[in-house]
Amino acid sequence: MSNKLKMLLAFSLALLPAAGCKKSSSASGKTVIRYLANPDVGGFAKEIIKQFEAAYPDLEVEMVEGPSSPNTREDMYAQSFMSKEDTYDLVYMDVVWMPKFAAQGWLKPLDEQFTADLQKDFLAGDIEGSKYQGKTYRLPIQSDGGMLYYRKDLLESKGLKPPQTWDELLAAAKALQKPPELWGFVFQGKQYEGLVCDFLELVWGNGGTLVDAAGEVQIDKPQAVQALQWMVDAVHKDKIAPEGVLTFQEEEARHMFQEGKAVFMRNWPYAWNLLQGDKSPVKGKVGILPMVHGKLGKSAATLGGWGYGISAYSKHPDAAWKFVEFNGRPEIQKLAFLKGGIIPTRKALFADPDVLKVSPHMKQWGVVLSGAHPRPVHPSWARMSDVLQLHVSAALSRQETAQAALAAAAAEIRIVLKNSPQK
Repeated sequence: MSNKLKMLLAFSLALLPAAGCKKSSSASGKTVIRYLANPDVGGFAKEIIKQFEAAYPDLEVEMVEGPSSPNTREDMYAQSFMSKEDTYDLVYMDVVWMPKFAAQGWLKPLDEQFTADLQKDFLAGDIEGSKYQGKTYRLPIQSDGGMLYYRKDLLESKGLKPPQTWDELLAAAKALQKPPELWGFVFQGKQYEGLVCDFLELVWGNGGTLVDAAGEVQIDKPQAVQALQWMVDAVHKDKIAPEGVLTFQEEEARHMFQEGKAVFMRNWPYAWNLLQGDKSPVKGKVGILPMVHGKLGKSAATLGGWGYGISAYSKHPDAAWKFVEFNGRPEIQKLAFLKGGIIPTRKALFADPDVLKVSPHMKQWGVVLSGAHPRPVHPSWARMSDVLQLHVSAALSRQETAQAALAAAAAEIRIVLKNSPQK
């Protein structure tokens, strides 16, 4: 047994009953449904559970607050499912976990309950990211997508309009930046999943894709090469981004932008509230836009977000569905946003008066998230991402040319797809 697996097992045993000893009912005789989640900062999840249990007095929900690391929680779910345990009835999962879990047979399809008619009320990208081989395995309750933050005050001072294309961002960044005190653009340039998200937004925004509808790898095509070259040039030729961006994840980019040291920033919606905090130097000076696109493309965002599925090993799938459905209701998604900042997946909430009263920027978020694309819904996505991370990073550090990097990435991804057919 590896050290990592031993650590996961120890952590799981510290949190949960031993395998095979899960209680299906509480002392009061209620049916218990359980799931693993991140720590409930702010307590909004407990409030939702309280309201659910009041609406369904015969049911009890046990939320196991696991580690904050999503990768660790993913491993804990997988460990339980590989043993075919019924420890968890519900699966609270990142959008990129779903295809791997579904391909292994660990999730129950939800199409009979979560019908096509009901799905129409949710953002299209979130629904697309909840399907695997034509079946729905996740009800999305939290949306997320990459967007462009910009300094409204700086653009207005020069009479510049917010950019829509790569060229417009480049021109505005050059006109406004004064490095090293003020840089034009910061993004997630470190070799990790966030880099792939940034890169794919530029590829999609230039009319390209990673894998087409027929399953053919397209990441070595001109549209993708142009996107990667634009990223490389932003650092080394046009010099609108500092070379230190190659070490940046979300928080490094956010700190630099929030400290007033960048004109534009690619990041996720979570940064908004932090930028508008009372002690933020850029409070009231920030706008948001869909990510810039190529001349012939249109803006795109990489889809993130979370949702609920039901374990194939649950002994209480009907009870589990009631909790899943409850979390998807408009009033519950509104509560999650107002109390926990959880971005809704229901389209109507982006124009809800109560939501807009608190967060007028939600209309812009709705525009961004309506153009969100899921990463390839494939059980081998993690391996595909590792390949992209390696070669995109090599291009950014000028160890490979953009064309050579993506030619190598395409060849390796074709091997991954050949050796891991979808089940």
